[in-house]
Amino acid sequence: MGAQSKPTISPWGRAAAGASGAVLANALVYPLDIVKTRLQVQVRGGKLAPGAAGNDPTYSSTWDAISRIVADDGIHGLYAGMKGSLLGVASTNFAYFYWYTVARTLYFGSPSSSVTAPSIAVELSLGAVAGALAQIFTIPVAVVTTRQQTASRDERKGLLATAREVVDGPDGVSGLWRGLKASLVLVINPAITYGAFERLRTTLFPHRTTLKPWEAFLLGATSKALATVVTQPLIVAKVGLQSRPPPGRNEKPFKSFIEVMRYIIEHEGPLALFKGIAPQIFKGFLVQGILMMTKERVELIFILFFRYLKSLRRAHLRKAASLISAATRKGSLTRTYRIIVHIFTLESTA
Repeated sequence: MGAQSKPTISPWGRAAAGASGAVLANALVYPLDIVKTRLQVQVRGGKLAPGAAGNDPTYSSTWDAISRIVADDGIHGLYAGMKGSLLGVASTNFAYFYWYTVARTLYFGSPSSSVTAPSIAVELSLGAVAGALAQIFTIPVAVVTTRQQTASRDERKGLLATAREVVDGPDGVSGLWRGLKASLVLVINPAITYGAFERLRTTLFPHRTTLKPWEAFLLGATSKALATVVTQPLIVAKVGLQSRPPPGRNEKPFKSFIEVMRYIIEHEGPLALFKGIAPQIFKGFLVQGILMMTKERVELIFILFFRYLKSLRRAHLRKAASLISAATRKGSLTRTYRIIVHIFTLESTA
Protein backbone atom coordinates (compact mmCIF):
# COMPACT_ATOMS: atom_id res chain seq x y z
CA MET A 1 0.00 0.00 0.00
CA GLY A 2 3.00 2.30 0.07
CA ALA A 3 2.49 3.50 -3.44
CA GLN A 4 -1.21 4.04 -3.00
CA SER A 5 -1.19 5.67 0.40
CA LYS A 6 0.40 8.88 -0.86
CA PRO A 7 -1.88 11.94 -0.77
CA THR A 8 -3.88 12.45 -3.95
CA ILE A 9 -2.35 14.76 -6.52
CA SER A 10 -3.32 15.24 -10.18
CA PRO A 11 -1.21 13.94 -13.08
CA TRP A 12 -0.39 17.57 -13.93
CA GLY A 13 0.90 18.13 -10.41
CA ARG A 14 3.10 15.03 -10.46
CA ALA A 15 4.35 15.93 -13.94
CA ALA A 16 5.28 19.45 -12.84
CA ALA A 17 6.99 18.10 -9.73
CA GLY A 18 8.95 15.52 -11.72
CA ALA A 19 10.00 18.04 -14.37
CA SER A 20 11.10 20.55 -11.71
CA GLY A 21 13.23 17.97 -9.94
CA ALA A 22 14.75 16.73 -13.20
CA VAL A 23 15.72 20.22 -14.40
CA LEU A 24 17.32 21.09 -11.06
CA ALA A 25 19.22 17.80 -10.85
CA ASN A 26 20.49 17.87 -14.44
CA ALA A 27 21.54 21.52 -14.20
CA LEU A 28 23.69 20.69 -11.16
CA VAL A 29 25.54 17.79 -12.81
CA TYR A 30 25.42 18.83 -16.48
CA PRO A 31 29.22 18.61 -17.04
CA LEU A 32 28.98 14.87 -16.32
CA ASP A 33 26.41 14.61 -19.11
CA ILE A 34 28.86 16.20 -21.56
CA VAL A 35 31.66 13.86 -20.45
CA LYS A 36 29.67 10.64 -20.64
CA THR A 37 28.35 11.60 -24.11
CA ARG A 38 31.85 12.34 -25.41
CA LEU A 39 33.15 9.04 -24.00
CA GLN A 40 30.29 7.07 -25.53
CA VAL A 41 30.73 8.38 -29.09
CA GLN A 42 34.53 8.15 -29.33
CA VAL A 43 36.09 5.25 -31.22
CA ARG A 44 39.47 4.15 -29.90
CA GLY A 45 41.78 1.87 -31.84
CA GLY A 46 39.54 1.69 -34.87
CA LYS A 47 40.72 1.74 -38.46
CA LEU A 48 39.86 4.86 -40.40
CA ALA A 49 38.46 4.60 -43.87
CA PRO A 50 40.64 5.91 -46.72
CA GLY A 51 40.59 9.68 -46.73
CA ALA A 52 38.70 9.91 -43.43
CA ALA A 53 39.70 12.57 -40.97
CA GLY A 54 40.64 11.40 -37.52
CA ASN A 55 40.84 14.68 -35.66
CA ASP A 56 38.22 13.86 -33.05
CA PRO A 57 39.79 13.74 -29.58
CA THR A 58 39.84 10.53 -27.57
CA TYR A 59 39.75 10.45 -23.77
CA SER A 60 41.28 7.89 -21.44
CA SER A 61 39.07 8.61 -18.43
CA THR A 62 36.41 10.90 -17.00
CA TRP A 63 38.98 13.26 -15.52
CA ASP A 64 40.98 13.30 -18.77
CA ALA A 65 37.82 14.26 -20.66
CA ILE A 66 37.00 17.08 -18.22
CA SER A 67 40.57 18.43 -18.33
CA ARG A 68 40.84 18.39 -22.12
CA ILE A 69 37.38 19.85 -22.71
CA VAL A 70 38.24 22.75 -20.40
CA ALA A 71 41.64 23.16 -22.06
CA ASP A 72 40.15 23.18 -25.58
CA ASP A 73 36.83 24.99 -25.04
CA GLY A 74 37.15 26.61 -21.63
CA ILE A 75 34.67 26.14 -18.79
CA HIS A 76 31.86 26.92 -21.24
CA GLY A 77 32.70 23.68 -23.05
CA LEU A 78 31.36 21.70 -20.10
CA TYR A 79 27.98 23.38 -20.60
CA ALA A 80 27.65 23.07 -24.38
CA GLY A 81 24.04 22.46 -25.42
CA MET A 82 22.76 22.97 -21.88
CA LYS A 83 19.66 24.98 -22.88
CA GLY A 84 18.50 22.32 -25.28
CA SER A 85 19.34 19.56 -22.83
CA LEU A 86 17.35 21.10 -19.99
CA LEU A 87 14.45 21.73 -22.38
CA GLY A 88 14.57 18.06 -23.32
CA VAL A 89 14.87 16.98 -19.69
CA ALA A 90 11.88 19.11 -18.68
CA SER A 91 9.66 17.95 -21.54
CA THR A 92 10.63 14.27 -21.25
CA ASN A 93 10.14 14.09 -17.50
CA PHE A 94 6.92 16.12 -17.60
CA ALA A 95 5.52 13.76 -20.23
CA TYR A 96 6.84 10.67 -18.42
CA PHE A 97 5.44 11.49 -14.99
CA TYR A 98 2.14 12.64 -16.50
CA TRP A 99 1.56 9.40 -18.40
CA TYR A 100 3.01 7.30 -15.56
CA THR A 101 0.49 8.81 -13.12
CA VAL A 102 -2.36 8.36 -15.61
CA ALA A 103 -1.38 4.72 -16.21
CA ARG A 104 -1.15 3.96 -12.49
CA THR A 105 -4.47 5.70 -11.82
CA LEU A 106 -6.19 3.69 -14.57
CA TYR A 107 -4.63 0.48 -13.27
CA PHE A 108 -5.71 1.00 -9.66
CA GLY A 109 -9.17 2.01 -10.87
CA SER A 110 -9.62 -1.11 -12.99
CA PRO A 111 -11.63 -4.11 -11.71
CA SER A 112 -8.61 -6.42 -12.21
CA SER A 113 -6.35 -4.44 -9.86
CA SER A 114 -5.98 -5.56 -6.26
CA VAL A 115 -5.69 -3.56 -3.06
CA THR A 116 -2.08 -4.69 -2.65
CA ALA A 117 0.88 -3.07 -4.34
CA PRO A 118 1.31 -4.01 -8.04
CA SER A 119 3.77 -6.71 -8.99
CA ILE A 120 7.20 -5.97 -10.46
CA ALA A 121 5.90 -6.97 -13.92
CA VAL A 122 3.01 -4.52 -13.64
CA GLU A 123 5.29 -1.72 -12.42
CA LEU A 124 7.65 -2.32 -15.37
CA SER A 125 4.72 -2.38 -17.82
CA LEU A 126 3.28 0.89 -16.49
CA GLY A 127 6.69 2.53 -16.69
CA ALA A 128 7.28 1.21 -20.22
CA VAL A 129 3.97 2.60 -21.49
CA ALA A 130 4.68 6.00 -19.95
CA GLY A 131 8.25 6.02 -21.28
CA ALA A 132 7.19 5.13 -24.83
CA LEU A 133 4.62 7.95 -24.95
CA ALA A 134 7.13 10.42 -23.55
CA GLN A 135 9.87 9.45 -26.04
CA ILE A 136 7.68 9.78 -29.12
CA PHE A 137 6.98 13.44 -28.35
CA THR A 138 10.35 14.54 -26.98
CA ILE A 139 13.09 12.68 -28.88
CA PRO A 140 13.78 15.55 -31.39
CA VAL A 141 15.18 17.65 -28.54
CA ALA A 142 17.43 14.76 -27.49
CA VAL A 143 18.76 14.38 -31.05
CA VAL A 144 19.61 18.09 -31.32
CA THR A 145 21.21 18.16 -27.86
CA THR A 146 23.40 15.14 -28.63
CA ARG A 147 24.62 16.86 -31.81
CA GLN A 148 25.49 19.98 -29.81
CA GLN A 149 27.30 18.07 -27.10
CA THR A 150 29.48 16.10 -29.53
CA ALA A 151 30.34 18.99 -31.86
CA SER A 152 33.68 20.77 -31.61
CA ARG A 153 33.78 24.41 -30.54
CA ASP A 154 34.22 25.61 -34.15
CA GLU A 155 31.27 23.52 -35.41
CA ARG A 156 28.91 24.09 -32.50
CA LYS A 157 25.67 25.92 -33.33
CA GLY A 158 22.56 27.09 -31.52
CA LEU A 159 19.50 24.93 -30.85
CA LEU A 160 17.50 25.96 -33.93
CA ALA A 161 20.55 25.99 -36.23
CA THR A 162 21.48 22.48 -35.11
CA ALA A 163 17.91 21.29 -35.68
CA ARG A 164 18.05 22.80 -39.18
CA GLU A 165 21.33 20.98 -39.80
CA VAL A 166 19.72 17.67 -38.85
CA VAL A 167 16.72 18.32 -41.11
CA ASP A 168 19.04 19.29 -44.01
CA GLY A 169 20.90 15.99 -43.58
CA PRO A 170 20.31 12.76 -45.53
CA ASP A 171 17.31 11.73 -43.39
CA GLY A 172 15.36 14.98 -43.72
CA VAL A 173 12.76 15.72 -41.05
CA SER A 174 12.81 12.09 -39.95
CA GLY A 175 16.37 12.73 -38.78
CA LEU A 176 14.88 14.44 -35.73
CA TRP A 177 13.56 11.02 -34.70
CA ARG A 178 16.83 9.16 -35.22
CA GLY A 179 17.25 6.53 -32.55
CA LEU A 180 13.51 6.35 -31.84
CA LYS A 181 13.55 2.54 -31.95
CA ALA A 182 16.49 2.45 -29.56
CA SER A 183 14.72 4.99 -27.36
CA LEU A 184 11.57 2.86 -27.30
CA VAL A 185 13.67 -0.13 -26.29
CA LEU A 186 15.36 2.06 -23.68
CA VAL A 187 12.05 2.77 -21.96
CA ILE A 188 13.01 -0.24 -19.89
CA ASN A 189 15.54 2.10 -18.21
CA PRO A 190 13.00 4.45 -16.60
CA ALA A 191 10.66 1.47 -16.23
CA ILE A 192 13.29 -0.37 -14.16
CA THR A 193 14.20 2.86 -12.34
CA TYR A 194 10.70 3.83 -11.23
CA GLY A 195 9.49 0.26 -10.91
CA ALA A 196 12.41 -0.46 -8.55
CA PHE A 197 11.77 2.82 -6.72
CA GLU A 198 8.12 1.99 -6.08
CA ARG A 199 8.99 -1.59 -5.11
CA LEU A 200 11.74 -0.50 -2.69
CA ARG A 201 9.47 2.18 -1.27
CA THR A 202 6.66 -0.31 -0.69
CA THR A 203 9.04 -2.84 0.87
CA LEU A 204 11.11 -0.53 3.07
CA PHE A 205 8.49 2.10 3.97
CA PRO A 206 5.12 0.33 3.63
CA HIS A 207 3.05 2.73 5.74
CA ARG A 208 4.70 6.05 4.92
CA THR A 209 2.79 8.71 2.96
CA THR A 210 5.94 10.77 2.33
CA LEU A 211 9.66 10.09 2.42
CA LYS A 212 12.39 12.04 4.13
CA PRO A 213 14.77 13.78 1.68
CA TRP A 214 17.64 11.36 2.32
CA GLU A 215 15.32 8.36 1.91
CA ALA A 216 14.00 9.60 -1.43
CA PHE A 217 17.56 10.37 -2.57
CA LEU A 218 18.87 6.93 -1.63
CA LEU A 219 15.99 5.01 -3.21
CA GLY A 220 16.11 7.07 -6.41
CA ALA A 221 19.89 6.81 -6.76
CA THR A 222 19.96 3.05 -6.12
CA SER A 223 17.15 2.41 -8.61
CA LYS A 224 18.87 4.44 -11.33
CA ALA A 225 22.24 2.74 -10.81
CA LEU A 226 20.59 -0.67 -11.25
CA ALA A 227 18.79 0.43 -14.42
CA THR A 228 21.97 1.97 -15.90
CA VAL A 229 24.06 -1.19 -15.50
CA VAL A 230 21.36 -3.26 -17.23
CA THR A 231 20.81 -0.89 -20.17
CA GLN A 232 24.27 0.70 -20.75
CA PRO A 233 24.94 -1.03 -24.14
CA LEU A 234 21.64 0.35 -25.46
CA ILE A 235 22.45 3.81 -24.09
CA VAL A 236 25.81 3.79 -25.93
CA ALA A 237 24.11 2.62 -29.14
CA LYS A 238 21.45 5.34 -28.91
CA VAL A 239 24.08 8.07 -28.50
CA GLY A 240 25.96 6.66 -31.50
CA LEU A 241 22.79 6.84 -33.59
CA GLN A 242 22.02 10.44 -32.69
CA SER A 243 25.56 11.88 -33.01
CA ARG A 244 27.66 12.40 -36.13
CA PRO A 245 28.98 9.10 -37.55
CA PRO A 246 32.61 8.27 -36.63
CA PRO A 247 35.41 9.10 -39.13
CA GLY A 248 35.72 5.46 -40.14
CA ARG A 249 32.28 5.56 -41.79
CA ASN A 250 32.95 8.54 -44.08
CA GLU A 251 29.88 10.48 -42.87
CA LYS A 252 27.62 7.45 -43.47
CA PRO A 253 25.04 7.43 -40.63
CA PHE A 254 24.07 4.28 -38.79
CA LYS A 255 20.69 2.79 -39.64
CA SER A 256 19.92 0.93 -36.40
CA PHE A 257 21.23 0.52 -32.88
CA ILE A 258 22.16 -3.09 -33.74
CA GLU A 259 24.45 -1.70 -36.46
CA VAL A 260 26.04 0.69 -33.94
CA MET A 261 26.66 -2.14 -31.48
CA ARG A 262 28.22 -4.33 -34.19
CA TYR A 263 30.50 -1.49 -35.27
CA ILE A 264 31.64 -0.88 -31.70
CA ILE A 265 32.32 -4.57 -31.05
CA GLU A 266 34.20 -4.92 -34.35
CA HIS A 267 36.42 -1.87 -33.78
CA GLU A 268 36.79 -1.75 -30.00
CA GLY A 269 35.63 -5.05 -28.55
CA PRO A 270 32.55 -6.05 -26.49
CA LEU A 271 33.61 -4.14 -23.38
CA ALA A 272 33.35 -0.89 -25.36
CA LEU A 273 29.57 -1.26 -25.14
CA PHE A 274 30.02 -0.14 -21.55
CA LYS A 275 32.25 2.85 -22.27
CA GLY A 276 31.32 5.94 -20.32
CA ILE A 277 29.57 3.84 -17.68
CA ALA A 278 31.44 5.46 -14.77
CA PRO A 279 30.19 9.02 -15.40
CA GLN A 280 26.85 7.57 -16.56
CA ILE A 281 26.30 5.81 -13.21
CA PHE A 282 27.66 8.72 -11.19
CA LYS A 283 25.50 11.21 -13.08
CA GLY A 284 22.46 8.95 -12.82
CA PHE A 285 23.10 8.38 -9.10
CA LEU A 286 23.15 12.12 -8.39
CA VAL A 287 20.43 13.13 -10.86
CA GLN A 288 17.92 10.48 -9.85
CA GLY A 289 18.61 11.00 -6.16
CA ILE A 290 18.15 14.78 -6.40
CA LEU A 291 15.17 14.35 -8.75
CA MET A 292 13.21 12.06 -6.44
CA MET A 293 14.17 14.09 -3.38
CA THR A 294 12.99 17.32 -5.06
CA LYS A 295 9.91 15.67 -6.56
CA GLU A 296 8.75 14.49 -3.13
CA ARG A 297 9.14 18.02 -1.70
CA VAL A 298 7.42 19.72 -4.65
CA GLU A 299 4.52 17.26 -4.53
CA LEU A 300 4.13 18.01 -0.82
CA ILE A 301 4.13 21.75 -1.55
CA PHE A 302 1.42 21.26 -4.20
CA ILE A 303 -0.69 19.21 -1.80
CA LEU A 304 -0.41 21.80 0.97
CA PHE A 305 -1.12 24.64 -1.48
CA PHE A 306 -4.30 22.99 -2.82
CA ARG A 307 -5.44 22.23 0.72
CA TYR A 308 -4.91 25.89 1.58
CA LEU A 309 -7.02 26.98 -1.42
CA LYS A 310 -9.79 24.58 -0.38
CA SER A 311 -9.72 25.92 3.18
CA LEU A 312 -9.98 29.48 1.86
CA ARG A 313 -12.97 28.52 -0.27
CA ARG A 314 -14.69 26.85 2.67
CA ALA A 315 -14.02 29.93 4.81
CA HIS A 316 -15.57 32.23 2.18
CA LEU A 317 -18.63 29.96 1.89
CA ARG A 318 -19.07 29.91 5.66
CA LYS A 319 -18.80 33.71 5.78
CA ALA A 320 -21.36 34.11 2.99
CA ALA A 321 -23.72 31.68 4.73
CA SER A 322 -23.43 33.59 8.02
CA LEU A 323 -24.17 36.93 6.29
CA ILE A 324 -27.26 35.51 4.60
CA SER A 325 -28.37 33.97 7.90
CA ALA A 326 -27.93 37.30 9.70
CA ALA A 327 -29.87 39.13 6.98
CA THR A 328 -32.69 36.58 7.25
CA ARG A 329 -32.95 37.02 11.01
CA LYS A 330 -33.26 40.78 10.55
CA GLY A 331 -36.18 40.33 8.18
CA SER A 332 -34.34 41.48 5.03
CA LEU A 333 -34.75 38.19 3.14
CA THR A 334 -36.24 39.90 0.09
CA ARG A 335 -33.31 42.28 -0.16
CA THR A 336 -30.84 39.41 0.21
CA TYR A 337 -32.66 37.46 -2.51
CA ARG A 338 -32.50 40.45 -4.86
CA ILE A 339 -28.77 40.86 -4.23
CA ILE A 340 -28.12 37.18 -5.01
CA VAL A 341 -30.21 37.33 -8.22
CA HIS A 342 -28.40 40.51 -9.26
CA ILE A 343 -24.99 38.84 -8.75
CA PHE A 344 -25.97 35.82 -10.85
CA THR A 345 -27.38 38.15 -13.55
CA LEU A 346 -24.09 40.04 -13.74
CA GLU A 347 -22.14 36.75 -13.95
CA SER A 348 -24.34 35.40 -16.79
CA THR A 349 -23.98 38.57 -18.88
CA ALA A 350 -20.19 38.93 -18.32
